[in-house]
Amino acid sequence: MKALFVLLLVLFWTLPTNSLQPKNNEVIQFNISPVLNARPITVFADSSLINWTNGIDGGGQADGFFTKSAAFFNKQDTAHALPDDALFQATHSHPEIQLHYSNENSIVDQACSIAGPGTAQFSVPKAKYKAIFLALTSAEGASALKITLIYTDGRVVKDILVPDYYQDIPLSDKNFCYLAHNLAKWGPDNQMTEKDHHNIDLLKLIPDPKRKLKGIKISKAKKGYLVLWAATGEEY
Repeated sequence: MKALFVLLLVLFWTLPTNSLQPKNNEVIQFNISPVLNARPITVFADSSLINWTNGIDGGGQADGFFTKSAAFFNKQDTAHALPDDALFQATHSHPEIQLHYSNENSIVDQACSIAGPGTAQFSVPKAKYKAIFLALTSAEGASALKITLIYTDGRVVKDILVPDYYQDIPLSDKNFCYLAHNLAKWGPDNQMTEKDHHNIDLLKLIPDPKRKLKGIKISKAKKGYLVLWAATGEEY
């Protein structure tokens, strides 16, 4: 009996340290492909620019973003372009966030745009979530949203005001942070129209930890031009 106790003690102390730690919250990139309807980013593929079609401003007609490869090919500033890799690494403010643009898959829809009043709804894996993150831009002023968290046993509506994407986010803001900061934008002729100061903002929502979430609905009022870029959840 003593020998068995000693053996168990030895096994315990020789376990890898990380096996004794609690698991990190699982990060889930939600599938929002059913609502993607726009390509706001010019990418570089097959030695040429694949132009944005539904942009980030002017109701989708005025401006778009560039990837760094596209900006480099265009002999323009790359410091304020989007990275070619659309997986944004975790920071102290948010987990990994996967956007939907790619230089390789150059003609697929990259985001969901809503000009004027409209809605976008998508399902999420049924689970209890610690936090939800929505990557958003609002142009032509702020966008007033009603975000409905759809649980398996009911719904909760949250009123959110998404700031204009030119507006800086105060450090004290507990709801928003930057996903991409200080971006330039390009017009339909691929010429840079403003060199910096535009952001993709990240909204953090805290769902009810006791209820299973199964979907999210975003309802937008008339004012503002909204682009939804991605949705991510941290599961308990």
